[in-house]
Amino acid sequence: MRKQILTAAVMAAIAGMSVAAVADESTTVGGKAYIDFTNLDQKQNGTKTAASGFGVDVKRFYLSVTHGFDDIWSANLTTDFNYVGNDGETQVFVKKAYLQGKFDDAAVVRVGSADMPWIPYVEDVYGYRWVENTLIDRLKFGNSADWGVNFAGKVSEGMVNYSLSAVNGNGYKNPTRSKSMDFEARVGVMPVKGLNLAIGGYNGKLGQDVEGGPPTTNTANRYDVLVAYSYTMFKVGAEYFNAKNFPASAITGPSTKADGYSVWGSVSPMEKLAVFARYDNANTNKNSALNPEDTYYNVGVSYEARKNVDIALVYKNEETKNNNGTKPLESSEIGVWSQVKF
Repeated sequence: MRKQILTAAVMAAIAGMSVAAVADESTTVGGKAYIDFTNLDQKQNGTKTAASGFGVDVKRFYLSVTHGFDDIWSANLTTDFNYVGNDGETQVFVKKAYLQGKFDDAAVVRVGSADMPWIPYVEDVYGYRWVENTLIDRLKFGNSADWGVNFAGKVSEGMVNYSLSAVNGNGYKNPTRSKSMDFEARVGVMPVKGLNLAIGGYNGKLGQDVEGGPPTTNTANRYDVLVAYSYTMFKVGAEYFNAKNFPASAITGPSTKADGYSVWGSVSPMEKLAVFARYDNANTNKNSALNPEDTYYNVGVSYEARKNVDIALVYKNEETKNNNGTKPLESSEIGVWSQVKF
């Protein structure tokens, strides 16, 4: 009888521990969608393209599941769906899939496909990613997520933040291996409330250093600077980059150089309403005889229709011009952009 009672007590204790362990775990599901309805007028080398006209795009639809095992360990899976009218097809990718160990605010480790140090950080500061990609992302001089290991944290009550990634280099859409790892890092400082200063850099082979592949004669390098300030009614910011041997084709081909900047600002004259504008300028291949220059700007009015639903009326214009006067790309677009989060 004693043995039975003892066995029952042990089993009850184990069951209680199991219930407690399950109770400590939590799962959250969320999502974010960027949807637009616009009219696009696009020309390539002076000829209007098939992408021109009216259309609805779902530029991004992220579905995210995060499971917390305890106060330290958690896992995240984020899918990335998009449909763009001129692509003619839908695409679904795994953008993020990682195991996270948060040992302290100053020591957060992620293994798998996770946010890179630079692009997501600038997106948060900029605030209008749902209208347009930030400079580095728009011109394809970096990836927003990649497969590898990330170490990040913040100290001094959040005044200093940092992030370092060692990744495969091909971006989250292509998790193939390479003979060496790429590195990207960022350090940010907020010396006073509202002021954000950050520097960053990238070095690596962009996933092109593979067994049996062509010789990787070049190495990609990029240096980044961010300065931004926000107050109750307004926000201003600027980003600058200097890069060598982007995109990936430059790793095995002729060396390239590029630099550019982006400046933006917004004013909120009343609650839930804001007027915003942005201007980008970049020389995307300074080693080329044509030395193409990309100029982009947008201007718009945004409205917070309700919590987690933003709508904006926006005009965009982009032009790529060679130094011989030719224009490989001329694009203007007007319409309604929206962001939905849940």
